[in-house]
Amino acid sequence: MEVIFAPWRLEYILADKGGKGCIFCQMASSRDEKEALVLHKTQHSIVAMNKYPYNNGHLMVAPKRHIPDLLSLSDAELLDLFATVQLCQAVLSERMRPDGFNIGINIGRTAGAGVDDHIHVHIVPRWEGDSNFMTTVSEVRVIPELLEKTFDRLRPGFVASSTKDEGKA
Repeated sequence: MEVIFAPWRLEYILADKGGKGCIFCQMASSRDEKEALVLHKTQHSIVAMNKYPYNNGHLMVAPKRHIPDLLSLSDAELLDLFATVQLCQAVLSERMRPDGFNIGINIGRTAGAGVDDHIHVHIVPRWEGDSNFMTTVSEVRVIPELLEKTFDRLRPGFVASSTKDEGKA
């Protein structure tokens, strides 16, 4: 039998799943962005790494305002949210060179939303062969890089984009 160690999963398994408030609201107000895994903030949105990713570089974009669905977004929030999703695809393309992306929104617990009262968009980079025998046979995913290392790899791309935006103003 082959043994695969994934010690970071124990934190999730043992974590208190209720009562601590909204993770996206906590991320939006966090002063320690690296600890909160927040890569970027815009006027209306945040970009955060998924602490329990489907794949390396799995990002989430959420509005700063606590709202449950697309219908509740203002026009400015909607534009900002999807411009930020577009930025995430650009940064991931530059920094991680994936072969493709899965980008999606789950609205409501029935649709698969783990956090169903604060809308968010998942951006998952994909590579040829990343869905291999481990996922298919063992229902195990291998994440080849520590979250902190991925944060350090991606953060400069967001900092560079902020600098470019400031130059346009």
